[in-house]
Amino acid sequence: MKNVADYTLNRNRQGASKIVWRACLALSLAAVLQPAQAQTTPAKVSDTTTPLHAMQPDYPTPYGQATAKDVTQVLLRVHAYLDAATPARLLDKETGKPVTDLKKLSPSTVIEQGDFRLTSYEWGVTYAGMLLAGEATGDARFTKYTAQRLSFLADLAPYYRKEIKKNPELDTPLRQVLQPHALDDAGAMAAAMIKASRAGVTKADVRPLIDNYIDYIMNKEFRLADGTLARNRPLPNTVWLDDMFMSVPALAQMGKLTGEQRYYDEAVKQVVQISERMFNKEKGLYMHGWVQGMEPHPQFHWARANGWAVMTLVELLDVLPQNHSGYPKVLAQLRAHVAGLAAYQAGEGFWHQLLDRNNSYLETSATAIYTYSIARAINRGWIDRQAYGPMVLLAWNAVATQVNAKGQVEGTCVGTGMAFDPAFYFYRPISVYAAHGYGPVLLAGAEIIHLLKGSKYEINDSAVQFSAR
Repeated sequence: MKNVADYTLNRNRQGASKIVWRACLALSLAAVLQPAQAQTTPAKVSDTTTPLHAMQPDYPTPYGQATAKDVTQVLLRVHAYLDAATPARLLDKETGKPVTDLKKLSPSTVIEQGDFRLTSYEWGVTYAGMLLAGEATGDARFTKYTAQRLSFLADLAPYYRKEIKKNPELDTPLRQVLQPHALDDAGAMAAAMIKASRAGVTKADVRPLIDNYIDYIMNKEFRLADGTLARNRPLPNTVWLDDMFMSVPALAQMGKLTGEQRYYDEAVKQVVQISERMFNKEKGLYMHGWVQGMEPHPQFHWARANGWAVMTLVELLDVLPQNHSGYPKVLAQLRAHVAGLAAYQAGEGFWHQLLDRNNSYLETSATAIYTYSIARAINRGWIDRQAYGPMVLLAWNAVATQVNAKGQVEGTCVGTGMAFDPAFYFYRPISVYAAHGYGPVLLAGAEIIHLLKGSKYEINDSAVQFSAR
């Protein structure tokens, strides 16, 4: 230490600046003290000297931190992005000029291209998500989004319906709406339109579009001999788990809209018959696809398809009369599936792309769908709040980390067909332009807001605990 003092004293006497002097002192002290510090034994940390149970874990996902205000901010980011990225405007494809007068529509009129299609099943889910977000937050911007775009499509429909009659091969932006060729074209859009119609938010008359969609589901889609909705791809007589969602919620909503029992009956029939073929009772999970005559049958428990299934059960129970003979079966199926899903949640709060393969990647859209469905089931009293509240809050916190500053949803698997080998599912790409993530995030956030407003939870002994009410 004497050498250090002599050195600094001499430097000071030579007129060095205070800054240089302090820097030299610090360097010199570090050089002198470092050997001594290296020999210092750190204080022993043990169960008797430190409350180890209170140490803060290094959680990869925020734990137990969620408020309705925070959730709303996430949803507003998503809305802002989608409102800009999905314009409801017409252009003349020859001139590039806007078309604002519906009386001046022509074969060259097109919908202005955005990041996503306004008529896809993914956007049916998004329209429903915007409606629920508007209800949960009280912010009319969400509701307006759906009202504007559904009215836009309904206003265009009469012109294109007439043009298709004149020229069945006409290339029209509403082909998917007016002439659906798959359940993907019909179910989610129909359900969203019925919800919007029941809420009275659309200015235009969407009922002709609804009736057209429902007619396709009830009368035109391919079915197995027992009436189960099916496809002839990738193999003949294939049942897709996805098709539960692409049909049942729309049928259930139609039952609610019209009061006709036949729609409820058909909805319950599809759930029961698909579940009998595809639900693995031991795992509490659905297989993605079932092919008539395939034996043995591979089972791949794809996450998003299981999301469509659990959301179908929730959407059906939401409107199915409790005195309907199928109500107890559907409720029991929901409880069995939720229990199965809960067992496969990863520590980060997400679920894996293949639910029972934890070396497959963590996927956002499925996690968001489970968040919505489980939170809604809690809010409706169908499943236990104390048992499932903590895990669904963790799931939302995970989902929220995937909404970037632009409002884009990251970590979503792109559109996916069916396969009978693991590599197909393991290596499906992810993209912020995978439309499947946006509606589920809106639905999840909205239902979590309802959960937070209607529940009490606390951190008790470092863990999230929900009260019974």
